[in-house]
Amino acid sequence: MSTLTTADRPVAVGAAKPARRPLRRGERGKLASVGLHSLLTVCAFVAAFPVAWILYISLGAGKDDYLHPGRIFSRMTLSNYSFVVNHTGFGTWMLNSLIVGLGTMAVGVLISASAGYAVSRMRFPGHRPLMYTFLLTQMFPVSVLMVPLYKIMANLGLLDTYQGLILIYCSTAVPYCAWLLKGYFDTIPVDIDEAGRIDGLSPFGTFWRLIVPLAKPGLSVAAFYTFLTAWGEVAFASHFMLSADKYTLAVGLQTYISQYNSQWNYMAASAVLIAIPAGVVFYLVQKHLVAGLTAGGTKG
Repeated sequence: MSTLTTADRPVAVGAAKPARRPLRRGERGKLASVGLHSLLTVCAFVAAFPVAWILYISLGAGKDDYLHPGRIFSRMTLSNYSFVVNHTGFGTWMLNSLIVGLGTMAVGVLISASAGYAVSRMRFPGHRPLMYTFLLTQMFPVSVLMVPLYKIMANLGLLDTYQGLILIYCSTAVPYCAWLLKGYFDTIPVDIDEAGRIDGLSPFGTFWRLIVPLAKPGLSVAAFYTFLTAWGEVAFASHFMLSADKYTLAVGLQTYISQYNSQWNYMAASAVLIAIPAGVVFYLVQKHLVAGLTAGGTKG
């Protein structure tokens, strides 16, 4: 504080406050940063809590420990995992789910990539209605499709077979993946196709040798989506796989729950084990997921 003396009387003048620096483009203030990080923390907690809770419940020895979670911490055990792996049909369920999941992924990606490339590059009669027909199939809920699909599978002799379940899952996954890959193929220059034709490649050779290597991000997203569609589906697998040795993991989990008994500890342990293959697939394709999703969503 400084004092200035005039002829009349002394006048106190406060020190001038420095002007606040204006925020640059893309820069946030402290209050905005605190609010954003707080919101992200809450969202992360909401997303992670169910997974952590299932993992925690799976370490309880008793089937009713989920009602008293506090006593699990003092007596954690891996006995639930040992029982699930050694004394249930978990191994068979896992093998069946891998067969169906990988089969759906291979067939679904092949069909959706072919359809998406054809609509992106070729102008045949009905190419636009074809894509809208794909969208139309997504409008019907599972409860409406169950009976007609069951009759079709029964007439074709595909009930209780891996092939039938794979075809049903492809009918669910292919429409979305075809739209996704069509949008991704639109981002690849047509000049590459023309160069392949000049070099003597057939349309399929151009697609397989030139376009597919460039479309790995989009194909990775399609593969991940089709695998998860088959891996976690319950309704179709419950009704179309009739033999106990054909149960998938989602159907096998239901055997832990009956009218008079609920073995939540075994179900929690199985759920943790089921998540591992899906996590492995996600890890393998994660570097392509962002590029595939954003490129597939910009055009189409």
